[in-house]
Amino acid sequence: MRPATLRAQDGVRTTPPVEEPQSFTAFRYTALALGDSIVELAREQLGKRYVFGGASPRRGFDCSGLVQYIATVLHIDLPRTARLQARAGEAIAKDTAQLLPGDLVTFGRGSRISHIGIYVGNGRFIHASTKAGRVIETALIRPSARDIKPWQGVRRIALADVDTTSDGPLR
Repeated sequence: MRPATLRAQDGVRTTPPVEEPQSFTAFRYTALALGDSIVELAREQLGKRYVFGGASPRRGFDCSGLVQYIATVLHIDLPRTARLQARAGEAIAKDTAQLLPGDLVTFGRGSRISHIGIYVGNGRFIHASTKAGRVIETALIRPSARDIKPWQGVRRIALADVDTTSDGPLR
């Protein structure tokens, strides 16, 4: 809410005071709020069907379409494919103790990334699963199996990746 405009003839300053820079605590809170917004939007997509090439709740999602859709809603510019999304943001150590809700978790074999999801906390992530045929929440660390792609890495979307020129608020 904007304060009422004050006039110079009232003997009051007409320009707003200079804003103090955000403290680290405020910046950290904003980063956590971004992660919480990513998780909230991801959870809203649970149960939506899997569709190869899908990138919308109405049509359905593939893994990278789900991630890109959520990023777009939050005015974050991400590429379309899991391979390219796995290069976005900041690389985080592949250590469950360092993961934050909203981090992107990548999967594949060797150096080839072929799947991506969103970490939601408590060792779980949300992704569009070809096997389940829908968007699901599952454990990040799973028993090794031939049809399960191993966890490869983590990317954290930074506030610098957010389009601040938009008027859409973080949720």
